[in-house]
Amino acid sequence: MSTPHFDKKSTVVKGFRGRRGRSRPDSAPATVNDWIRETARCLTEAGVCCASGMQEPYLEAEYLVLHAFSIPLSTPAKRRPPPPDDAQQRVRTLLDQRIGQRLPAAYVTREAFFAGRGFYVDERVLIPRSRIENMLDDPRGFTPWLAHDRVRRILDLGTGSGCLAITLALMFPEARVDAADLSPGALEVAAVNRDRFGLRDRLRLVASDLFAGLTQARYDLIVSNPPYVPEADFARLPPEYRREPAMALRAGPDGLDLLRPILLEAPDYLTPGGLLVCECGDDVEKILMTHWPDLPVTWIPFHFGASGVFAVLRETLQHWRGARE
Repeated sequence: MSTPHFDKKSTVVKGFRGRRGRSRPDSAPATVNDWIRETARCLTEAGVCCASGMQEPYLEAEYLVLHAFSIPLSTPAKRRPPPPDDAQQRVRTLLDQRIGQRLPAAYVTREAFFAGRGFYVDERVLIPRSRIENMLDDPRGFTPWLAHDRVRRILDLGTGSGCLAITLALMFPEARVDAADLSPGALEVAAVNRDRFGLRDRLRLVASDLFAGLTQARYDLIVSNPPYVPEADFARLPPEYRREPAMALRAGPDGLDLLRPILLEAPDYLTPGGLLVCECGDDVEKILMTHWPDLPVTWIPFHFGASGVFAVLRETLQHWRGARE
């Protein structure tokens, strides 16, 4: 794949096309929309991976350019103001980061979106993209297993940026939420987001290696999006994923290094009738069911035709664990 035309010292974008596709070598695009189109072309030619961001180059370019020009995302295309005088420098800076350094878009802007809200993120945390978000968007939520009004204590195990814990705290305004993580840096980022949403009184950050720091705690709902990428798969990930913390992705030869203890220990931290919801991805779903074909979990069906997220009640998991002992 060809690469964009950059000079050797910095990501200087050359040969921008003008309005209506007319070639204007070495001249700046005339409108914000022209800047977006040419930035999308650069991203496409560079072969960047957009999987952790807006999924496609044009949408990512739109997001990055509007951020660089301090234009709200909600501004309609026809109402966008003219580009700033230093537009080329701003775009050069973001492309130096996005293409030259292969920084994911969320790290460039220091913002990621989850469940309709913006969260602060940086290289200390995984970029939010949990499939559990689809359950939070579903009006039924967790009600097939757990009545909404009985949820009083929630645990987000491996909280990262805190986006899932915060979303649950807002979804269950009467509940207290613990957000646990082994990484000090992740807990610092989660603290920024917790304070941004005014949840210091209800959301507790806990330094914990899985359940180790949560002795005596019991929860009505435990959610977790733990590391589950097998080593061989991790080695093949695009460069953008290598900018994320490896400890938030890698999970041993089969991807089960954290899922095993979560499944075996979760019953000890759930209240009677409590629910565990956990993400493991499509590939590891198959590995998990091959490893434990009798695992009595419910795989959540999503609109895109896959799952990778399971739910299981405490008593069911407890019985399964007891049968193994």
